[in-house]
Amino acid sequence: MVNRDKKDKFVELAEKRVTRAIKDLQLIGNLSNKNNYAYTPEDVDKIIKVLEGELRELKAKFRAGMKSDRAHFSLKD
Repeated sequence: MVNRDKKDKFVELAEKRVTRAIKDLQLIGNLSNKNNYAYTPEDVDKIIKVLEGELRELKAKFRAGMKSDRAHFSLKD
């Protein structure tokens, strides 16, 4: 059973943080405008590599959290 207060807090924070992350990613994307910025393919690769790494870590944290709920096995459940 999900604790309603914890769920409400999760929803509140997740909506704020994901919205902020989306906006920040869009701002990073704006850096691709070659009329305003100069960069190399290596610069782009570094940015994408670090963002993909953070996304992998995020997925792992959520998967680990979800697995912990199933750490106990019982035929009675």
